Amino acid sequence: MFTSAKQRAQASVNASSMADVAFLLLAFFLVTTTIDVETGIRVKLSPMQDEPPADISSRNIFSVKINFNDELMVRGVPVKVEDLKQKAKIFIANPDQDPALSVSPQQAVITLQNDRSTSYQAYLTVYSELKAAYNELWEEAAMKAYAVPFSKLSRSRRKLIQHEIPLVISEGELVDLK
Repeated sequence: MFTSAKQRAQASVNASSMADVAFLLLAFFLVTTTIDVETGIRVKLSPMQDEPPADISSRNIFSVKINFNDELMVRGVPVKVEDLKQKAKIFIANPDQDPALSVSPQQAVITLQNDRSTSYQAYLTVYSELKAAYNELWEEAAMKAYAVPFSKLSRSRRKLIQHEIPLVISEGELVDLK
C-alpha cells in the first residue's frame, strides 16, 4: 500500500534543450531589434594648447548669448532667432567694410554662451542658425569662384573655401545670464 521514498519515480525535466532554445531566442532578439541612436552635433574640437589664446580685437567677436528665457542677445542687442543667420553672415563677410564688423572672415570669431537654464532646443536652434550662416557663405563662395555648388566641389576646393572662411564658433562656460 505505502511505497517508500526509494521506490517512487523521480520527476525530472530534461533542461539540456531549454538552454539551446533560450540562446536562440536571445540571438533572434539581438539581431532583429533596432536601437535608436541619438545623433549629436558633429564638432571637431581643436587640439589642447598650453599657451594662452591670442588676443582678439572686440571688432572681430560676434557675441551670442542665450538667457534663461531662451532670449537671444547678439553683441548686447536683443535679436530674434530668425534674424541671427543673416546678421552672422554680414558680420563674417563684412561686404561693406563696416568698421564695426569683422576685419575679414579669417579673423571673425563667433562666441556662444548660454545660461544654465537655457533649453537644449533653444541652444540647438541657435547653433544650427550659426552653422547655416557658414554653410551659406561657403555656398556663395563656391558659386562665385567655381560656379559649382559647394557640395559638388572636390575635397581640395572645399578646403580652400573653408580656409578662406573658417568656421570658428567658440563656446563659453555656462553662466547665470539675466
